[in-house]
Amino acid sequence: MAQATLSKMQINSSANWALAGVSFAHLLNDAMQTVVPSAFPLFQQTMQLSFAQMGWIAFTLNITASVLQPLVGYMSDRKPMPILLPGGMLFSLIGVLGLALSSELWMLLASAALIGIGSSILHPESSRVAHMAAGRGRGMAQSIFQVGGNTGQAIAPLLVAFILLPHGQRSFLWLMGFALIGIFIQSFVSRWYRDKLAETRIRQQRPLKSSGAEPAARPVSRGFIAFTMGILILLLFSKFVYIAGMTGYYAFYYADAYDLPLSQAQICLFILQFAGMVGTLLGGPLADRYGRKPMIWFSIAGTAPFSLMLPYAGPVLSMVLCGIIGLILMSGFSVIIVYAQELLPRHIGTVSGLFFGLSFGMAGLGSVVLGSLIDVTSISFVIKLCSFLPLLGVCAVFLRKDQPRTA
Repeated sequence: MAQATLSKMQINSSANWALAGVSFAHLLNDAMQTVVPSAFPLFQQTMQLSFAQMGWIAFTLNITASVLQPLVGYMSDRKPMPILLPGGMLFSLIGVLGLALSSELWMLLASAALIGIGSSILHPESSRVAHMAAGRGRGMAQSIFQVGGNTGQAIAPLLVAFILLPHGQRSFLWLMGFALIGIFIQSFVSRWYRDKLAETRIRQQRPLKSSGAEPAARPVSRGFIAFTMGILILLLFSKFVYIAGMTGYYAFYYADAYDLPLSQAQICLFILQFAGMVGTLLGGPLADRYGRKPMIWFSIAGTAPFSLMLPYAGPVLSMVLCGIIGLILMSGFSVIIVYAQELLPRHIGTVSGLFFGLSFGMAGLGSVVLGSLIDVTSISFVIKLCSFLPLLGVCAVFLRKDQPRTA
């Protein structure tokens, strides 16, 4: 009995380390990815880029990940590939090197595409690792994985404010260390992943025994699945286009509206992303306890009152509102993914790839559209327009109510 308990503790410990590993790798990946739109002021100064051209950089970064992630997820559902975990970081390493050496727009676009490829490989496979390590606390595990990404997004504006803007474009070389650390960590996680897959294959070959397993989910029609997925995608649209407007262009609005330096505007974005990290960590456990649907509804629609106030607030109140918006808005993404995974439990990799891919694709397309709109209107008009996007969160009322579960 004691030996069995010890064995179970060792299994849980290794799963926890694997979950921590993919979460930290997610931090490094998203820091490298988010630093690209956060560095738009630097690119504008060094290359005299227009808002539309900067939008195309974000579009290239995000659309690459958007197109490839569902494909990577589908392939991993058919044949999981642990080697992809460190392999994805290799593309990011080359992309960061390219950003440091770029002297023309096309070079920035190519570098952004490489970082997008690395991100497209990391998210589906790492999300699968988080799902395998979760046990019954799927919301909690997905939040731990996702909070790593939010932390990386939070530190990106600080990297821009204190490293890139003061020291210039060549300081991107320092970020190569992020990719190298990520390759090292993901190499160890891939070993756990490979061993876990081998254990699963052996278990599947054994005859089934009745046990205290979770009750089967209620059967649903394809039409209902399509309708629910459509609602979830609409919620992703409202969330990520709004975030694209904030991370890509709000710094310009903040600096212009309050006559402050761009470095101080980056602090405002840091507050947004840091609060989002806290919100992500809280969202999963709260959804495990109280249900996915209430948490999804609150995370989008609950943001609207504060997003509508933001364009009219002063410089100090704007920072407070950014913190509240980040806390609420980013609490729901991991919950949306788990909700979709439980809707399609045999397609974990495909669902993860689809939703991460759509989030990047919508953010990239939103950056292009918003940047072009700024060129023909004004930064103030676009920021005020974006403030209405969280109102789409009311569509979450059409989601089927799920049963809360104790993790």
